[in-house]
Amino acid sequence: MSEHVVIVGGGFSGTRLARKLDRDSDVRVTLINDENYTTFSPMLPEVVGSTILPGQVIAPLRLMLGRHQEFVMGRVTSVNTKAQRVTYLSGGEGQELDYDHLVLALGARANTEMIPGMAEHAIPLKLIGDAMRIRNHVIARLEQAAHVSDPGKQRRLTHFAVVGGGFSGVEVAGEIHDFIHNAHRHYPRLKKEDLKVTVIHAGERLVPELKAGLAEKAARSMTRRGINLIFGALAKSIDEHGLTARFEDGREQRVEAATVISTIGTAPNPLLEKLGLPMETGRLSTNPDMSIDGADNVWALGDCAAVPNQASAGAAPPTAQFAVREADTLAENLKRSRRGEPTRAFSFGGLGTIATIGSKRGVAQVLGVPVIGFPAWLLWRAFYLLQMPTLSRKARIYVAWTWDMFFSNDIAQLRFTSSDEADWQQPEKAAANSPAPPDSMSGEECEGREAAER
Repeated sequence: MSEHVVIVGGGFSGTRLARKLDRDSDVRVTLINDENYTTFSPMLPEVVGSTILPGQVIAPLRLMLGRHQEFVMGRVTSVNTKAQRVTYLSGGEGQELDYDHLVLALGARANTEMIPGMAEHAIPLKLIGDAMRIRNHVIARLEQAAHVSDPGKQRRLTHFAVVGGGFSGVEVAGEIHDFIHNAHRHYPRLKKEDLKVTVIHAGERLVPELKAGLAEKAARSMTRRGINLIFGALAKSIDEHGLTARFEDGREQRVEAATVISTIGTAPNPLLEKLGLPMETGRLSTNPDMSIDGADNVWALGDCAAVPNQASAGAAPPTAQFAVREADTLAENLKRSRRGEPTRAFSFGGLGTIATIGSKRGVAQVLGVPVIGFPAWLLWRAFYLLQMPTLSRKARIYVAWTWDMFFSNDIAQLRFTSSDEADWQQPEKAAANSPAPPDSMSGEECEGREAAER
């Protein structure tokens, strides 16, 4: 009789595991996710920069699962590890599902409580809705600034601050810089020197995963193009006019920017806190084989799990390349567990690191070999195009990238207003939802939230 494996979470690790288990006829798989698609998160900065469309970085989960695997769009609310049963909400109704093995691949969420004012005045970059919101917001700021007479207010509106100098921070800063400077010719009232991007990073160099030499080259390239880099400073507070950064020696620096984007901090899925399972730095603490102590037949992997890596000290980093390798190992361990054989510890040394920094440039470290500039940018695109699920998505992204090589970025907001929200239908409602003054962050609801937020 086949065993039932329930996977909770449809990210890199969850979908990879399901596809691996599809080859095993002795396993029946059900994948539960609150959306019916998976997001290819490394490409979110390109959505921000209008290089590709939002629909091109998501793939329907039903197209990724095997023919005999089941998908449930729902949200798991509780897990009974004694009875081996999960409870979930689907269509507003509570339902239960028994399992033989439960795999938690819940990922992580943005932490908007790290800095005073972050939740109210900063935009995180974690989900496809965040990328759409930032894209619409950047365009809205350019539109607002084009009709502001106060030079100081105009400079603040066209200044974009990015908190965090890791992969996401560097890539989204590069994309925004390219976008606003390419779009400048459509906004003749704006001064090019006022279009600014600033990265505030707590470390002493960008992307700590890169070797020092590559990180320094990336910083020099970004600085030459006009991106302002502030190192060794923590964002102390964020408000509607910008942020205050504090250095280790107590000095403070004010960054006047009407837009603050946060790429730092993660928070665990609320479900994890209800399970009563061992946690480590906000992630589920697992054994080397990804099983969890105190819960029979419960496993965890991906961003929500602190998986010990035998190839290095400490837990595996929460990145895509490690998530998919964890899924490969766990698929084998589930097979071994059913046969009563010893399971294997996770061990993966990594293939390298790679990041884009804008203007068709990148930095990469592949199997110890450094690559910089245009070749690294091409390598980034080739690698992630191959990793993109489904052939149709690969083709669409390839066409979009080719188009981007010859034509300017689209400056239209992806804000879709339905008839019942239109000004001519409900003027009172439209007035209530109209934007706040340009120098205020409180008007973001009107800048694409209908299309972006879930």
